Amino acid sequence: MKTNYTVAATFILAAAVLSGCASPYNPMPVSQPYPGSTQSSQPQYSEYGVVDSIQMVRGNAGGGVGAGAVVGGVVGGLLGNQIGGGSGKAVATVAGVVGGAMAGNQIEQSNRAQTRDMYQITVRLNNGGYQTITQDSIADLRIGNRVRIDGNRVYRY
Repeated sequence: MKTNYTVAATFILAAAVLSGCASPYNPMPVSQPYPGSTQSSQPQYSEYGVVDSIQMVRGNAGGGVGAGAVVGGVVGGLLGNQIGGGSGKAVATVAGVVGGAMAGNQIEQSNRAQTRDMYQITVRLNNGGYQTITQDSIADLRIGNRVRIDGNRVYRY
């Protein structure tokens, strides 16, 4: 029975360590529909239009306690439960939960610090609809430019 707990704790610890290395920044631009738009978020072909607006936004900004603290607390509690016996086991479990939650929260906060400025580009499509694309740079795009949307990225043409 203790072997099963050890194996489960090892897998959970490995998942927590690997997820702590993951960055919340998504390098692929995300399409966000403009109110009233009927366009799908993942077009299958190139669309054409005119840049209507460009706004700078902060990617994944936020604060508070999130999933990092929860996962860290669970992993810490499982690992702490494996140590000692009797009342020492309960103390180790509580210490593992607290320590894991603090470590998980710190990892999550450091990943959030890696956010960067992104640009929301709203394009008035030739068919009359609107589509908003978020990408990491605007290069030489300006309001009024004729553009092509291809693969959730805006290109001047």
